[in-house]
Formats: sequence, structure tokens, C-alpha cells
Amino acid sequence: MVDLIVSADSAEIAALYHRSYPLFQSAYVDLGYPDAYFDDRLVEVIDHLLETPEVSGPIELVRPHVLYEYRDADLETLSSGQKLMLRIGEEHAGSIKMKLRELRILLTTM
Repeated sequence: MVDLIVSADSAEIAALYHRSYPLFQSAYVDLGYPDAYFDDRLVEVIDHLLETPEVSGPIELVRPHVLYEYRDADLETLSSGQKLMLRIGEEHAGSIKMKLRELRILLTTM
């Protein structure tokens, strides 16, 4: 999946996003954000994912109940998106972050 994402043409993704933006904005308004812009939220989410901490070495988990949790309380408090970035591993997260940086530039300058 990471290889597919990284190999996708960023300029084409950005162009498709811009062509489809009215639909995204309309859906965002329908979700209850009539005074906000989906563009702004998308950039916030990209920035948030780029802020995912880089953790080297094994990440310890505990299982206090049914689900596993991170032993490190700081990691456990991360958002679902940031936890996903940790779960895909350092190398894949680095590749995804590189693609996100590229897309962010294209999305905010077109």
C-alpha cells in the first residue's frame, strides 16, 4: 500500500483534488462546518501527521484489557492517525511523510 501511495503522481493527485474540491467543500458543510474550509482542514491534518514523532527501536505494548495500548503514555495519547503512522514502521512512515510534504506544497500553491 505504501509503495502504491509513494508511486502515485503527486501533481495528478493535486489536480484531481482541485477539480473535486467543490464536492469536498459541500460535504464538509453538510457535516456541520458551514463557516470552515475543507482546504484548511486538509492542510491541518497533513501537518498533524507530519508531526508524528519518530521512534527508533521496538515500541512496547501492554494489554490491560482486550485491546493493546502503548506502554509509553506519550505515545498512547497520540491521535489515531499518528498511531497509524507509528504502526507502519519508521521506513514506511518516512516515505509517507515525504509524499505528504510534496502534496502539501502542491495543494497550497496551485
